[in-house]
Amino acid sequence: MPDWLSQTFDFLVSRPLVLLTMLALPLFAVARMGNVYPHRRLLYLAMLPLMVSIAMVLNPVIGWYLLVIDIVIVAVALFDLFSIVPAKYFDARRTSIHIASLGKPHDVEIELTNRSRRTCMVRICDDLPDSFSTEPAFTDARINGPGRVRFSYRCTPQQRGREQLKWVHVRVDSRLKLWRAFHKIPCPWTFNVYPDMKQITEYDLLARTNRLSLLGMRRSRKIGQDNEFERLRDYTQDDNFKHIDWRTTARRRKLTVRDYQANQSQRIMFLIDCGRMMTGVSGKLTMLDHSLNAMLMLSYVALKQGDSVGMISFNDRICNFTPARSGVNHINRLLHASYDQQAAFVESRYDEAFLHLRTNCLKRSLVVLITNVIDEINSFQIRQYLTAMSGRHLPLGVLLKDRDLYRHVDEIDPKTAHASELHHAAAATDVITWRQSVIRDLQHGGALTLDVYPEQLTSGLVNQYLDIKARHLL
Repeated sequence: MPDWLSQTFDFLVSRPLVLLTMLALPLFAVARMGNVYPHRRLLYLAMLPLMVSIAMVLNPVIGWYLLVIDIVIVAVALFDLFSIVPAKYFDARRTSIHIASLGKPHDVEIELTNRSRRTCMVRICDDLPDSFSTEPAFTDARINGPGRVRFSYRCTPQQRGREQLKWVHVRVDSRLKLWRAFHKIPCPWTFNVYPDMKQITEYDLLARTNRLSLLGMRRSRKIGQDNEFERLRDYTQDDNFKHIDWRTTARRRKLTVRDYQANQSQRIMFLIDCGRMMTGVSGKLTMLDHSLNAMLMLSYVALKQGDSVGMISFNDRICNFTPARSGVNHINRLLHASYDQQAAFVESRYDEAFLHLRTNCLKRSLVVLITNVIDEINSFQIRQYLTAMSGRHLPLGVLLKDRDLYRHVDEIDPKTAHASELHHAAAATDVITWRQSVIRDLQHGGALTLDVYPEQLTSGLVNQYLDIKARHLL
């Protein structure tokens, strides 16, 4: 053996960590190319040469055994590395609905197929964004080769809009579990997260059984009666006996009732603020989410009564304009127009919104502006534009309360509170007093107002609409 080779060999034997590093670096380079990472078992195994090298202080001959141990560890690691099933042998298929409701759980099923002949342990996790909560988040399974496994979970979207899912993440363990590969299996999918639509189903169910009070909606006493005949239909259990048409019943030999409709079709136009004042969070939803849920609920109620509904969403520009239409099917247009609207940290342009309304809405309408006021500039614009249209339209200003602001006043005990808590309560009281002055100015200018917490907006807005219909204000 040449002297230089003998010296190099003696140098490596006397330094086992350098030898192990030289042998392991190419191995780790190959693994990194396949998105493979060592498991802690491999790290524990790599500590064995380090422990053996301590004994070399007493007996240098152990260096030969150390060399053999290094070669065996690298060989075993290399063999185990090639036992991992590559990503090309996996196929993923996702089964779910494309349309989801905000804050409502939805079931998703993933089917992972292994087309290789190797059996492996996998962990399956879906490619959901942070705005989704999942239960369970992942699952561990054993897939025989060839074979398949199914993973079912429930996801709850917490943000509206279109969400693109591209992958299914699969973690694959090697046969000896010395390595772990992280594969991304292509599985494109689209979730269109709409505002809460299940509230409409709940409304229909409670309306049929005359239990709308469970949703916080009260019955309004009508002044006069809408008695324009609309159609004849079969009798149902909840119908009033006074509406039975006995002549038609005798002819058909089946109970038949008369349906009546409002004397005129009225119009509602929503102005939805999507600016910085609607970015606040109340509960699990933003103020804009609560506003859109309430808008859809009231739209459905109004469309069921024969009214027409339109919407303008705006921030520093006009984000969307949906012309007023009648018919229950129009609720689908409002859904598609509002589901991907997001609140932005920009100043809202009320002048552009009201100018767009004046240009595109000539018929007298109930104009519902849903916004929030936190400073003098925005409150001045709201007063200016809402009161200016009181003769041509019926304006309704919906101002959302900040629950944290009122909590400083409602939950404080002056006898036991600290000085800092009293200062916060005094500042909150000043803001609340200012808000009340803004509401009084709107009412003196001829506008209707609704000051409500975001969680109570849906029932409060529907009750206000039913009261307006009952009093024939529009």
